[in-house]
Amino acid sequence: MPKCPIIIATRGSALALAQANFIADQCREFFPQLHFELRIIKTTGDKLKKSSLAKGGLPKGLFTKELEVALVKGKAHMAVHSLKDLPTDLPSGLTLIATPERADVRDVLVYRSAEDLERHARKNSLDCSSGQSELRGFKPGMALKDFPNSATIATSSERRKLQLLASRHDFKIIEIRGNISTRLQKVAKGAELDGTILALAGLTRLNFKIRPNGTLTGDTVPDGLLATVLDLDTMLPCVGQAAIGIEIRADDERVSKICERLNHFNTFQCITAERAFLRAMGGGCQSPVAAYAKIAGNKLFMRAVSFYNETGRCFEMKQPIAEAIQLGEEIAAKLK
Repeated sequence: MPKCPIIIATRGSALALAQANFIADQCREFFPQLHFELRIIKTTGDKLKKSSLAKGGLPKGLFTKELEVALVKGKAHMAVHSLKDLPTDLPSGLTLIATPERADVRDVLVYRSAEDLERHARKNSLDCSSGQSELRGFKPGMALKDFPNSATIATSSERRKLQLLASRHDFKIIEIRGNISTRLQKVAKGAELDGTILALAGLTRLNFKIRPNGTLTGDTVPDGLLATVLDLDTMLPCVGQAAIGIEIRADDERVSKICERLNHFNTFQCITAERAFLRAMGGGCQSPVAAYAKIAGNKLFMRAVSFYNETGRCFEMKQPIAEAIQLGEEIAAKLK
């Protein structure tokens, strides 16, 4: 008889599939005697691509609910999430069991290259009737301070919007939706915007690269885009950014044992502190807060910022590694 497969549920986006395949490959490497299969499930968030995430009208669990239903109904054994999308309060009977080692948590500023626009203009390759002649580009290595007054930056994240405005009050912030490739196309062709902010981890998992000259390259990256990695003092990440979360049924001992091999202890402690902070703040993935925890020696250090009062308040502290939840809750208490 064929082996009963262990089903790994995932969304169907390119990034979600890359993450799920990474987990499946690790499972097959560690447990070659077992059979693992991916099951693609369309979530509410996938169906509402034209809806606004920033207006607060959409529920928590936008990109996770259907995957969790599959777990509860026994149609999947593991659900692989971008951890930033996973609500802090999980359905009864489910648990966040593991996180592989976290990728780079920083954000990236993506914008057009002035040199590339000039080169295409000289070759008469721009279709002026489409409005592309109005595109403006910039030099490599641009920081936020280098952009002209009233530059337009596109983001659907309230966290990014408020941190951008904290750095540059004159920026015009507009909303952008779609997967990473769609957003890159909008930057390349949209004269109404000058750049956008994306997570470095997402770009990396899709095998996009930032060359030493600042050029962003990859299979679906339009020509002529540049990228600058933003430091954490400029743009603190959202809770769970760059981490992959594995959710299972709490009573599934067999799958729990499998996930023990997938878990990275330091990452799990860090995201535990961050999620405790977010839970204590009463927020979700679109809350106007940011947090980043890291292991420093034998301590867990976390820095967080809250824009609930619209002016932005920052606080940082450290605790013993075993006190991750307390760390998150204490920082939330300071910022409330």
